[in-house]
Amino acid sequence: MSNHFETLARLGYGARGVVYLLLGGLALASALWGGSDAEGSSDALSSLLGLPFGRILLGLVAVGLFGYVLWKMAQGLLNADDRDDDLEGFANRAGQLISGGANLFLALSAARLALSLGGDSGGGNGEETASAWLLQQPFGPFLLGVVACGVLAAGGIQAWYGLTHGYRKRLSLPAAHAKWMDPVCAFGLVARGVVFAIIGGFLFYATFTVSPEQAGGTAEALDYVHALPFGPWLYGLVALGLVAFGAYSVIEGLYRRIDAPGVSDLRNAVPGA
Repeated sequence: MSNHFETLARLGYGARGVVYLLLGGLALASALWGGSDAEGSSDALSSLLGLPFGRILLGLVAVGLFGYVLWKMAQGLLNADDRDDDLEGFANRAGQLISGGANLFLALSAARLALSLGGDSGGGNGEETASAWLLQQPFGPFLLGVVACGVLAAGGIQAWYGLTHGYRKRLSLPAAHAKWMDPVCAFGLVARGVVFAIIGGFLFYATFTVSPEQAGGTAEALDYVHALPFGPWLYGLVALGLVAFGAYSVIEGLYRRIDAPGVSDLRNAVPGA
């Protein structure tokens, strides 16, 4: 079972890589050839439909994303990465669960597109859909505020992870390729950390205004960057960073050390099993 779970996790990292390569590639093309309207994750997935065997590719990405969600659940609930039982460890595990929840919406969107059931035609993404759903629940603003804190913390941690090369603890880069893989991984993590921090700010604004429309995702974060001073240059830099994060995800799928949970771990997690 552990081997199967490890395969799912690696496919999941690869599927996440495909999403970010498409997302960053579309944004980079917009930066190079004009245009300021950024694409969201669902838009990036929709672009696969124009390729030969596009629905098959989307189906594979959907399966990979579901595997990624399961792996995030294992990291958060089963402590598959063996985090310490301290504040940092619990915060990291909570972040994995939030990531799993957001990617579940993205996986469902990919599955709907692959099965011709219709996707998110409004150009939204997993973060936006999840935020709108949370606000509709009892104590929705409070729950969204908690998620906003988690997203902000995740953004800061990811940027720090990239700047300090913390990813090396769980990533065994091949010596022959480490010289170019290392800066790609660092740059990608910092760029995604910046995007996460902006998304977290949008979520806080949505919490205070109790307005799902303010809960922007990646596309809105990129549009925000584009509107800043020197925005087109920053936009292109962040877009390139998202491409780098996509490459990092593929590298992670190939070379990350994964401690997949076994049957005994699942039994211990279920009371009375």
